[in-house]
Amino acid sequence: MANAITRVITALQGVAVGEDQFGNRYYHGRKVSANGRRRRWVIYSNGDDEASRVPPEHHAWLHYTIDEFPDDTVSKRREWQEEHLPNMTGTPDAYRPPGHSLMGGKRDKATGDYQAWSPE
Repeated sequence: MANAITRVITALQGVAVGEDQFGNRYYHGRKVSANGRRRRWVIYSNGDDEASRVPPEHHAWLHYTIDEFPDDTVSKRREWQEEHLPNMTGTPDAYRPPGHSLMGGKRDKATGDYQAWSPE
């Protein structure tokens, strides 16, 4: 959930622009800055400020890569695109490669073209 300062700034200075499939709400500022841009921001729906939940087309809008807010006609998913997976770094579900200390610390022996370096 957005903190109190963000809610006040959004209420006083923000104009709602739209929402994505995750329920994140997007805003831009009422005022145009000296460089001709309006400030843009997102309020996350689940309360966690997890940037990986911003779809690519909305990320492009937030960072001024595209000018118009993406709608359903622009944001068609391609067949090769996968559904969003949250960033699990720092959680018990984070990826740990073989040999990681929390995965037993043992790795398979190197095979093939690998040759260990040893000082002379």
